[in-house]
Amino acid sequence: MEDVHDTSSIYISLPNQVFDIAFHPREDILYAGLLTGEIKAFRYRDEGTYEEAWGIRPTKRSCRGLATAEGGARLYGVTKDKSIEVIDTTTGKVLISKPGAHENSINRVLGTLPHQLATGDDEGVLRLWDTRTLSPTSASTHTYTHHTDFISDLLWLEDKKHLVCTSGDGTLSVLDVRNKKAVPWAQSEDQEDELLSVVPIKGGSKLVVGTQLGILHIFDRSKGYSDLVDRLPGHPSSVDALLPITDDVIATGSSDGMVRFVQVHPNKLLGVVVDHGEFPVERLGLDRAGKWLGSVGHEEGVRLTDVQGALEESDEEEGEEDKDNEREEEDEDEDEGEKMEKRAQMEEDEEDGTEMEADAPTPSEIQDSDEEMNPAPAHPHPSVSASIGRALEADSEEESHPRKKRKKKSTSGERDRSERKEFFSGL
Repeated sequence: MEDVHDTSSIYISLPNQVFDIAFHPREDILYAGLLTGEIKAFRYRDEGTYEEAWGIRPTKRSCRGLATAEGGARLYGVTKDKSIEVIDTTTGKVLISKPGAHENSINRVLGTLPHQLATGDDEGVLRLWDTRTLSPTSASTHTYTHHTDFISDLLWLEDKKHLVCTSGDGTLSVLDVRNKKAVPWAQSEDQEDELLSVVPIKGGSKLVVGTQLGILHIFDRSKGYSDLVDRLPGHPSSVDALLPITDDVIATGSSDGMVRFVQVHPNKLLGVVVDHGEFPVERLGLDRAGKWLGSVGHEEGVRLTDVQGALEESDEEEGEEDKDNEREEEDEDEDEGEKMEKRAQMEEDEEDGTEMEADAPTPSEIQDSDEEMNPAPAHPHPSVSASIGRALEADSEEESHPRKKRKKKSTSGERDRSERKEFFSGL
């Protein structure tokens, strides 16, 4: 059974189900988008208290996605009624409302270049917008239609100015947003599973993708995006949300209600940090200090969990494991040293036996020698020769048949497909 870390937490109660959250990049403020179309801002404190800063309702349909931009001065919201809302985070006022931004309900929104915004909808359409000219009547700068199912997540790679998109059609695509042509820069093969979330690890050199079957797919950017390079099973249900914590540790939000810390390459489940009970975890976020992890399930509230303690506990456990490994290696070294000593002793015995045979007189020498001396030829004891032979034979057999390492058995995730489209269509 997985351990649940005992960390301090804040539960922000809300009147309706939460669809997405976003943290202010410079202040201790959390934004939440609700089923009713409301967008609320909360100030939180390390001692576990919070207060509402402002709340607005720009639309009566659900707010499905949130993203901050311009150093936190602007908050972008996308809705079920296909609109984009631009909000002043200081006053909580709507600055711009762009109705009909897509032909279908919008799922995801993300800031890319300094004056560019990306949005993705239920039917797999992606659009780029120039925020400097965004207005109720403005058009998008790019429209991509290479995906055939909903856009589940967006990731910005600053080094290459690439936008990574995951989709329910089972593929991952990469867009060069500077290219004037609205075609993907790269697209993976069909992974035969819904791709639901994506985050970078290892300094951005690799990507981790969450799937409907609960298996994490690993992509190596240096080897291209056509196919994955590794799979990491272990989650019993779909992995709907991912969040990078450190260079090789990620948080996973699953439909079984658990938020887990997972280390990737080397692969290890570090433990459960949040338990939402029966509510699937749909969104994750981390505040500017890396202290508070925000998680959202199908419940009327947001959980903020202090994950610094969990990370310190994981480091301590890892340190103890390293010590145990060091002790095991020392024991192995001692055993190997004893084997080498025994082997060296057997080789010396073999050399002594050879020298004794070489010093033994020949029959002609015996005849020529003085009859009074008449020494008998020296031979090694039969038991010594037999033991040396068996030892050498054993050494040869050990070298030709080295000890094989046991492979750990991996368990695949149980199939737990949800009727996603029916769920969203009813909201």
